[in-house]
Amino acid sequence: MKALWYDRFGAASDVLIFGEIDDPVPGPGEVLVRIHASGVNPSDVKLRAGARPGAVMAFPRIVPHSDGAGVIEAVGLGVDPSGMGERVWLWNACWQRAFGTAAELVALPEAQARRLPDNVSFAEGACFGIPAMTAWYALFGDGADLAGQKVLVTGGAGTVGRYACQMAALAGAEVITTVSSEAKAVHSGAETWVNYREDHVVEAVMEFTSGQGVDRIVEVDFGANQATSLEVIKPGGVIAAYASAASMSPELSFYPFMFKDVTLRMLIVYQIAVEAQAKGSRALEDWLEAGKLTHAVVPGGRLTDGAASHDLVAAGNKLGTVVIEV
Repeated sequence: MKALWYDRFGAASDVLIFGEIDDPVPGPGEVLVRIHASGVNPSDVKLRAGARPGAVMAFPRIVPHSDGAGVIEAVGLGVDPSGMGERVWLWNACWQRAFGTAAELVALPEAQARRLPDNVSFAEGACFGIPAMTAWYALFGDGADLAGQKVLVTGGAGTVGRYACQMAALAGAEVITTVSSEAKAVHSGAETWVNYREDHVVEAVMEFTSGQGVDRIVEVDFGANQATSLEVIKPGGVIAAYASAASMSPELSFYPFMFKDVTLRMLIVYQIAVEAQAKGSRALEDWLEAGKLTHAVVPGGRLTDGAASHDLVAAGNKLGTVVIEV
C-alpha cells in the first residue's frame, strides 16, 4: 500500500517519507479500513517533531495520524463480518501503535472504528476523532448534566474548542468562549464570546453571567489561564483541562482552588476507560446522525503533500482540521 511514514524525529520536510509498505493484516478484535481521508492533529505534528518530553521512537517506523475515515474492508478473528463495507470514522489509531491513518489501509481495534452516517463526508469524518472525543470527555466524562449551566470554553476557535461549544449548547448550557479575533468568534459558533486580546476576560465573563461566574471551564491552556479561571469559576465548579502549552508544569494555587471547592480534571483522550469510550462514541454518533454537529475541513492535499500539511498545522493559523485525501 502507499503510505506516509518517518523513522526518526525532525522537521516534516526532512523526515516524512512517501512510498510503498506492506498491507496491514487485522488481528483478533480488529478491522481493516481502507482510508479515504486522514486528519492531521497538532499531537501528530508534535510527535513527529519529537516535541514531547522524553520523546523516543517507540517503533522503527511510524505511520502518523490518529484520526481518519474510510470503509471497513476486512475483519479479524472475533469481529462480526457483517460490518464489512460500512463507512466509519476512526480515532486514536496511533496511540501506542506503529501505524496510523496516513496510509491507504489501517488495522485497528473494532471499537475505534465507528459508524459514519451517509450525511457526513469522509473529509468531515476525519476531523472528528480525537478533537470531538476530547470535547465530549471534558464536558460529560464525569457524568455532568449541563442543562441550564454556564460553560466557558477557552480557545473556542480551536478544533477541540469548536466541538465543545457545539456540544455544550446542544446539552442546554449557556456557552461563553474566548477567542483572539471576531473571525475566530464566528468560526467557534458561540453566540457569546470575549476577545482576550482586547477585553478583560474576568470582567466580561462576570458581566455575561450577572456576577455569578461559570459552572464549568473547558480549558485549552491551564497554566496560562489559571488566575483567570480562579476568578470566574463558581464554588463547586469544574475545570476540565486538556492542555497547558504555555507552562507544562505550572505552579498550582492549591488553597484558592480548595476554598472554592473546585474540581480539577486533567484529562487526555488516550486514557479514556472502555465504558466511557463507548458512551462517548454513542453520543457522538447520535449527533452525527441527526446532523447537529458541523465540521471545519482545511484541505491538506494528498499523501504526497504530507510535509506541507504538517507545516500548515504547525503554523497555527488555520481554522479547522487539516485533512489529507487518500
